[in-house]
Amino acid sequence: MTIKDIAKLSGVGVATVSRVLNHHPDVSEETRRKVMAVVAEQGFQPNTNAKHLKQSTSASIAIIVKGTMNMLFADLVERCQQLLQDAGQNAAVYYLDEDANEVAYTVQLCRERKPLGILFLGGDLEFFQAEFGHITVPCVLLTNSARELAFDNLSSVTTDDEEAAYQVVRYLAGQGHRHIGVLGGNWSCTQISYRRVQGCQRAFDELGLPFNPLRSEPCRYSFSDAYDTTKRLLARCPELTALFCISDVMAIGAIRAIRDLGRSVPEDISVVGYDGIPLGQFSLPRLATVRQDTQRIAEQGVDLLLGSLQRRRAPVHGVAPFQLIPGESVAPPRGAPHL
Repeated sequence: MTIKDIAKLSGVGVATVSRVLNHHPDVSEETRRKVMAVVAEQGFQPNTNAKHLKQSTSASIAIIVKGTMNMLFADLVERCQQLLQDAGQNAAVYYLDEDANEVAYTVQLCRERKPLGILFLGGDLEFFQAEFGHITVPCVLLTNSARELAFDNLSSVTTDDEEAAYQVVRYLAGQGHRHIGVLGGNWSCTQISYRRVQGCQRAFDELGLPFNPLRSEPCRYSFSDAYDTTKRLLARCPELTALFCISDVMAIGAIRAIRDLGRSVPEDISVVGYDGIPLGQFSLPRLATVRQDTQRIAEQGVDLLLGSLQRRRAPVHGVAPFQLIPGESVAPPRGAPHL
């Protein structure tokens, strides 16, 4: 099967399929989901250059990617593939919608393809709690912590999301902001964003600032959804002078929405993202963000997985460093002094 077959089954053009596989932003969410549904259903994955699709029957490692628009994961996939290739391992990449049950999908994948090991890029711990016991091969979860799950074949590597979000709110408060909104937070304790919301809550409590749930709004990892969600949030809370977005993709979508509402960044509203993807450093204005160390996350994750393949060992739950990067998208609110 070729990329032309995927295009035919999806009802779109070959060029559109190529853009979806290469994570181009100029594809609608509906089209992206349609194409990725066909990819998942047919059991195919992009090759290392993401130029065509091929069926994988000999790949020893499966990489399960939760979400098709998360650019941090695109970087992690590339780094993990290269590290696995250097170690003589083949890897098949499977992209799922961010709302999909990645564990149920992987249980079926193990039955059909029998991979030796699995890397999860993103994951909902609720799905792991419910069904991961059916998976027996070594696994590593990247960008979320599996420490509390206590499975003997599941390690994890993540960033200290709570501390990073805490520092973001302290940074904005230090610029004089008192009306801070949160875009993309999720109160479910099994989601990646939960610890970021917890970090925000801790900072607000310490600063004596009320964290009104009305000032937060869930959001998918996409430019378009962030754009629409930002408009809803600002219509409900026009007093906001700063917005913390739990991903850079959301932050860039939010900046566009703010500008289309006739307001400016950072003069009217400051915006901080999360991830540190390269695109944020070329946006206008240059994005303030939390930069995750994707190289370290990939290296630790692959090392843990390969070590588990060679010899069974107790799971390890690592924490990679982060860096808060000031950018042009943050400034003090009009008339407010710095703390």
